Amino acid sequence: MRRLTLFTIMLLAAALVCGTLSGNFSVSAQTGNDPEKSSSVGPYHIPEFIPPNYIQELDAVLAQLDQIEQQTLAQARALPINPGTRLLQVRTLGKLILYDKSYSVRNNTPCTLCHVKETGFTGPLSDLNQDTVSYPGSVRYRFTSRKPKSYAYSPYSQVFHLDPGSKLFYGGNFWDQRATAWKLQNPSSQQAEEPPLDPLEMGFPDSACAVYRLSKAPYLFLFKDVWGIAIEAVKWPPNTGQICSTPTMGPPDPDFPGNVPLDKLSRAIEKSIYDQFAMSIVADEAGPDVSPFNSKFDYAITHPKQQVLSPAEMAGWRLFDGKGKCNLCHTDSLSAFQQGEPDVNVSQVPDTEPLFTDFAAFNLGLPKNDDNPYLYEDKPDNYGVNPNPQGPSYIDLGLGAFLSDMPGVGQLNPNNRWKRFEPASNGKFQTATIRDVDKRPYPGFVKAYFHNGFVKSLKDVVHFYNTRDVLAKCSSPDSPGVGKTCWPSPEVPENVDQRIGNLGLTDEEENEIVDFMKTLSDGYFPINPSQ
Repeated sequence: MRRLTLFTIMLLAAALVCGTLSGNFSVSAQTGNDPEKSSSVGPYHIPEFIPPNYIQELDAVLAQLDQIEQQTLAQARALPINPGTRLLQVRTLGKLILYDKSYSVRNNTPCTLCHVKETGFTGPLSDLNQDTVSYPGSVRYRFTSRKPKSYAYSPYSQVFHLDPGSKLFYGGNFWDQRATAWKLQNPSSQQAEEPPLDPLEMGFPDSACAVYRLSKAPYLFLFKDVWGIAIEAVKWPPNTGQICSTPTMGPPDPDFPGNVPLDKLSRAIEKSIYDQFAMSIVADEAGPDVSPFNSKFDYAITHPKQQVLSPAEMAGWRLFDGKGKCNLCHTDSLSAFQQGEPDVNVSQVPDTEPLFTDFAAFNLGLPKNDDNPYLYEDKPDNYGVNPNPQGPSYIDLGLGAFLSDMPGVGQLNPNNRWKRFEPASNGKFQTATIRDVDKRPYPGFVKAYFHNGFVKSLKDVVHFYNTRDVLAKCSSPDSPGVGKTCWPSPEVPENVDQRIGNLGLTDEEENEIVDFMKTLSDGYFPINPSQ
């Protein structure tokens, strides 16, 4: 039995506490005197499906993230400074940035609040995954519009591009692929630059704020060892701290001069340092702490002689590559694998570390998730931020919205010639890797799936693919028959992928595919590795 980490124990304890609470959402019960922890502050009244006392679960997670940050800082201080530790230095720097709350406007939200190792680098709050799916930002009553996407293995994505044959867009990062990598040549680097500036996430009005906070970080010595001392040349105005603590709407263009009044040279240095900030993050995301390729599946394909996959798992893999059609998008290139053959060396055999994604985007015909608080953030708050002027009628068009340069998307389409593909791209979202898709800190922990988290179990994911076009259409998204006798209509009915929806899988075959996907959780340790 795998040893429970302290983080797992704390998550479980928080879940037990929050699970015993019931009743309507109560500001006084969960937020004390901090009005920004209320879900009904200012112009919003987020509906009753916000879990009661979720802030307590959030605070328990934050306490553990703080501990990890302090442990990593101690490791950074003990690192020898020499060329042989260069890669470890930049990865450690990236990890420190990911766990540091100071890169948020209220000094309360690290990147890892939405991306925790024990949950496969997705959201760590079981209650929110069960209900809202989206997560609160540094300003706690502002919720994001989509489920947090795992950043594990994301650095392996390509530069966003159009395939001339299939007319499909490949690569990029974010659910809508908008982090194109045209600037930094890695989608994850571009992705890492957006959350600190997103008013619904970490909330800075200017990228200079992240660099300003970095200049005061206890690990500044490590940043200078890795990237040099240019950060010391930035001339910070006296009111920088005040500007960077005000959660106003920042400029949509990352190259806009911003709100911190820097001189031209300081602005140029700040922009370069912000890129280095992002590239440090990606060094950690690409490293063994986040993307280790050490699941049961990985062990099985390099040690076929040991036959570690069960008959159900092997059957699920065959279905995954065949009748289930999962391999059409979650590619593995290993359909010829057989257990019992001699062991292999990963470095000598191609395709033995598949990513289980093609990094393209498709419209799977998912229903709208009416439990997303973003739908109700429809008025300007006290800082002038109006996340969703359309209110509950908002439709998430995914890749299509990005290609059309729709206001509020974030990154801008870098190629005007791509706009003509917007109608054919509406409703499409990037194929997520299924590595770590079942990773969770304890058995009862709820994970949400797809970009809007409509589905709450792997079994229901497979069942949706299998029966989307077989079952009737529900009269309501709240119908008790959802997933049993009916499915709600797609949020975006155009461009729905017709390759799935009527797969003809039996209940047993659905379960076998789930069994296979569970072998992709990292952190596998064989019981008898010497056999």
